[in-house]
Amino acid sequence: MLANNLLLTLAFRALAVLLLLAAVLVSGCFRPTDGFAPDLVHAPESFSASGEQALADRWWTEFHDPDLNAVVQQALEQNFDLKTAWQLLEEAKALAESQSASLFPQVEAFSEAEASRAAAGTSDEVLRLGLSAEYEVDLWGRIRSETDAARLRAEAGLEAYRTAAVSLSAEVVRTWYQLAEACARLRLLQDQINANEKILSLIQSRFENGQSDRADVIRQDQLLESTREQAHAAKSAISVFNHQLAVLLGRSFDKKTGCPSSRLPGLPPIPETGVPSQLLSRRPDVREARRRLQAADKDLAGAQISRYPRLSITASASTTDQDPSELFSDWLRSVAANLVLPVVDAGRLRAEADAAEAVKYQRLYEYGQIVAEAFQEVEDALVQEKKQKDRVRSLRRQLDLAQKAGRQLKDRYFNGAGNYIDILSALTDEQQIRRDLLGARLQLLEYRIALYRALAGGFVTRQEEN
Repeated sequence: MLANNLLLTLAFRALAVLLLLAAVLVSGCFRPTDGFAPDLVHAPESFSASGEQALADRWWTEFHDPDLNAVVQQALEQNFDLKTAWQLLEEAKALAESQSASLFPQVEAFSEAEASRAAAGTSDEVLRLGLSAEYEVDLWGRIRSETDAARLRAEAGLEAYRTAAVSLSAEVVRTWYQLAEACARLRLLQDQINANEKILSLIQSRFENGQSDRADVIRQDQLLESTREQAHAAKSAISVFNHQLAVLLGRSFDKKTGCPSSRLPGLPPIPETGVPSQLLSRRPDVREARRRLQAADKDLAGAQISRYPRLSITASASTTDQDPSELFSDWLRSVAANLVLPVVDAGRLRAEADAAEAVKYQRLYEYGQIVAEAFQEVEDALVQEKKQKDRVRSLRRQLDLAQKAGRQLKDRYFNGAGNYIDILSALTDEQQIRRDLLGARLQLLEYRIALYRALAGGFVTRQEEN
C-alpha cells in the first residue's frame, strides 16, 4: 500500500512538472487576443435632422394602413427566406448546445453476452456490463473559448434573423406602394387618354371644317398613341409588382392581378433619429456583426491555446451479472490521466492560429464597414427626403403654371388666334409633369421607408414568441 501511494505521488509530481515545462515551451508563442475591437469609425455627434416622435418597432404602422399591416404580417409568417433564416438560427443554437457538452464528462454504457460450452455438453451464458468515461480538463480555457464562440454565433444568428425580418418588412412596404403608384399611374394615363381623345375629336372637326391642318390631327393622334403606350407599360408594372408581392408573401403568383385599395399616403412626421452612437446598439445587423467579431476573437483564443498541453482523464470498468458489485470498484481502479503536448506538428497549430487571427480581423473590418454604412444610410435618407420634398414642391408649382398656360393657349387656338403647336407643347408638358409628380411622390415615400429601415431596431416576430 505504501509503495502504491509513493508511486501515485511521484506520478502527480511528474505531471505537474510536465505541465510547467509545457507552459514554458509554448508561452513564448502564445499571443493573447485583444478582446473586443476598438471603434474603427468615429460616430458623428448628431444627424442632420431629427423629429420628436419615437419610431415604433413595427414602423410600417406609421402609415396607418390596415391592409398594409396585414400584408406585412403575412410576409413575416410565410416568407421562405425568413423561414430559412430561422432554421439557420436553430442550427447555430444546436451547435452551441453540442459544443457546451464538451465541458462535461462523456459517459457511455455497454453490455454484451457471452456463451460458452461446458465439458458435459451444457452451455453457460454470461452477461457483461461496462462503463467508460472520458473527460478533458480545461486547463487553459480552450474548451470554454470554443463554447463561448459557438454561443456568440448563435446570438449572431438571432440578430441575422431579425435583420432579415426588418429587410423583408421594408421590401414588402416598398413593393406595396410601388404597386399602388403603378395603379395610380394607370388611372392617370386613362384620364389623359380620354382627354386626348376629346381634343383629337375637336381637332378632327376643325379639320373637316377647314379650320386646321391635317398635320394637327396627325400630331394629336400621335400624342394619343404615346399615352396608350405608357398605359401598357403601367399595366405590365402592375402585373410584375403583384408577382413580386406574391413571392414575398410566400405564395405562387396569381394570373389575376389587381390593385390595392391603398393609395400613396402623405408622409408621417419625421421620426426621432437619436444620437448616432445609439444606432449601433439599436440596429440588429450591427449587433450581428459585433457578435461575429466576438466569436472570432474566442476562436482565436481557442486556436492559440491549442498549442498548450491537454490533460484528459479516462476511466472504464466492466463486470458480469454474476458479480455486479465489481463494476464500481474496478471503475475506481481504472482511472487514468493522459497529458498530450504537441511538440512537432510541422507548424499546423501555428498555421491554424494565424488563420483564426486573419478571420478575426476580417470580422473586425466587416464590423467597421457595417457601422460606417449604418451612419451613411440614415444620413442619406434624411438628405434625400429633404431634397425630394423640394422637388415635389417644384413639380406642383410647375403643374400649376402648365395648367394656366394650357387653358390660355386652348382658348386662343379654338378662337382662331393661336396655333396647334403651342397647344400640343403645353398639353405634353402638363401631362408629363403630372406623371413626374406621381413618380416623385413615390420616390419621396421610398426615401422615408429607407429612413425607417435605417433606424429600425428590430421587432419580435410570432416565430420568436412561439
